[in-house]
Amino acid sequence: MFSESVIDPATVQAYLETEYLVDGAAPLTLKIGTASPQLAALHEAHRVASSAYVTACNPFSQVLDEVANVDRQASLKRELQARSLVFFNGVGQHPSNQWEGEASFLVLGLSLEAAKVLGGKHGQNGVVWSGLDAMPQLILLR
Repeated sequence: MFSESVIDPATVQAYLETEYLVDGAAPLTLKIGTASPQLAALHEAHRVASSAYVTACNPFSQVLDEVANVDRQASLKRELQARSLVFFNGVGQHPSNQWEGEASFLVLGLSLEAAKVLGGKHGQNGVVWSGLDAMPQLILLR
């Protein structure tokens, strides 16, 4: 499925195993390939058909220091606000806890194409996108 990607297979596997946590009034955890009734309810409540889980941290999975990641994430947040998009804070965390979690946003109402553009603009290997079925999918960008 991901064989044509230039991303190291071990990195792709880590993305597939990561838990994508979302803050808010009703916190939720997204897992690749597992439909989320809570996400479906969030989509319905905001009258959207899709969402994307994105970060600006650690571009192309190259670990940056905390200050650089905070700055990158703040830039992404300003962009989302300028576009009047509804979003929630989150953290992508591998269950092994061997990697520090990455600050992220669940952005409501992004089409697949818009999610790819946003992730690419912020130097990411991929994004997590969910459509009408509220089943998170790993979308590789390289």
